[in-house]
Formats: sequence, C-alpha cells, structure tokens
Amino acid sequence: MRRFLAKLAAGVAAFALLLAACSDEGPEGPLRIATGGSGGVYYEYGNGLADVVDAHLPDLQPEVLTTAASLENIRMVVAGEAEIGFSLADSVELAVIGAEPFDQPQPIRALARLYDNYVHLAVTADSDIRTLADLRGHPVSTGAADSGTEVIVNRLLQVAEMDPAVDLQRHRLNIDESAAALMNGEITAFFFSAGLPTEAIRRLADEDEIRLIDLAEMAPVMRSEYGELYSERSIPHSVYGLLPITTIGVPNYLVVSAEMDDSLAYALTELLFSARDELAEAHPEARRLNLRAAFSTYPVELHPGAVEYYRDARRS
Repeated sequence: MRRFLAKLAAGVAAFALLLAACSDEGPEGPLRIATGGSGGVYYEYGNGLADVVDAHLPDLQPEVLTTAASLENIRMVVAGEAEIGFSLADSVELAVIGAEPFDQPQPIRALARLYDNYVHLAVTADSDIRTLADLRGHPVSTGAADSGTEVIVNRLLQVAEMDPAVDLQRHRLNIDESAAALMNGEITAFFFSAGLPTEAIRRLADEDEIRLIDLAEMAPVMRSEYGELYSERSIPHSVYGLLPITTIGVPNYLVVSAEMDDSLAYALTELLFSARDELAEAHPEARRLNLRAAFSTYPVELHPGAVEYYRDARRS
C-alpha cells in the first residue's frame, strides 16, 4: 500500500510539473491587428507591433489589417475579425454606451492608453481658407466612413453650427485619398485625426504644399459640449516645419474583445512596454506609452489580463 501511495504521489507531482511547463508556454494562434489607412500612425504602429510580436511571441501569427480605423476596428474586434485594434477614446465611448452608430453596448476592453491624436485640418498653401467657418460651400474630406476622424469632425462641425451635408460638399476619404484629392484639386481641405507626425501630412509639408488651420477656439467648446476626452493640444513647427497651431486632442486606446484570454492580454500588454524602443522605431508615438497613464482608459474597462500586468509592474 505504501509503495502504491508513493507511486501515486510521484505521478501527481510529475503531472503537476507537466502542467506548470505547459502554462509557461506563450500564447499561440492568429493575431489580426486592425489599424487604419497606410499613411496614418495606426498603420505604422500596427506594423511595428506585428514585428515585435513576431520576434518575442513566436507562437502568435500577426497580421496587419488596413481599415477605416476606429469605428471599423471596434466592429472587427467584436465580430472576431480582428484580435486587437486601435481606436480613439470618443469612438470607444460610443461603443461602450451603445450610442450611434452602435445599437447596443459593445463587449470590448482596453489594454492601454497609447498616445494622443491631434486634429489636422489641412488646406493648400495658397488657399484663402483661414478658419473653420471658411469651409462653407467647399468640397472637404471629413474622414473615411467609420473612422474616428469622422466622429470628431461631425462633432466639431456641430458645435460650429455647421451641417456637413448642407454647408459642405462632403467627401468621406481616408488619409491617403484625402492627400491625393487635395493635391489634384478635387477637394479644398481635409480633416485627419492622428498622432505626430502623420506620414501622409509630412510628405505634403515637406513639399511646402499645405498649411494647417488653427482650431484653438474650438477646443474648449468641444470639451464643454462633449466632455473631458477632448483637450487643447499644440502642433509645433518642429513636427512638420509649418506654422505652429493649436488644435484638439483625444486619447488613443488599444482595444480587444472582452472574451480575450487573460494570458494573451497580459502578454500583449507586457510586450507594449518591454518592446517600447523597438515599437518607437516604427513610429515615435510609441515612446509616449508610460505606466502612469496607460491604465487610464475611461470610459472602457481594462481587460483583466492587462490589470494583472499593471499590478505586477507597479510591484516591481
């Protein structure tokens, strides 16, 4: 009997060791990353994320998806068409409360607050447009359909007492299409919300092709009307070599399904920090990630796996 119990104990111990070894294996499977247009920061950041996942989490198979950005990214994450997506905080708020264009609250969580977006309103360098009100009657791109840019611009025009369907000749173009349309004369201005610098805008600025319109007077109005997700931000001369302006800022989050496995959420959150320098090679906005702000993802809850990472990081 004693021999049997000893063998049984040894078997249980061996099985426990096997389970522990299995638990040490990294997450595996597809990791589809919903980004945005190829001329924007989401796309560059997403490609950088795919590279570091490939290097440090080899059992995952990353794939970068070009999308309309924020709203579409949320829909794709919820539908299981992407595992992870970039989104603006105001778009996330619509998803969390189930406001239009969503018909009910969406089951999403956040891994981190990454960096802030800046609203760019670009016109040609020789344009007579100097203010938001000067856009009346002009062909203007208000961002791609289902983009975070479109959400912000709709709100911005509303507080400026402008209706994009009436007061503008509205085009709904992504950043690459907007830049091309501005240069060939199809539109006279375009909006784009993104981090600094945005490659498509930098290329135009390098050729002295554009100006950015100052939106300083609109930032406090947006904050008053829609809440503290909006803030006043500056784009200095050093970013694009253009005249400095004041504009509207809004945070960016990395969002996932509420159903994502805790261990995968933990591993991805940890990777954002451990590979921050590598991510910054893809886009400098990655350097803005920091532990003091990353877990501030109002109004969406952090994923439990991300919560566990932040607790561990603060203890270390």
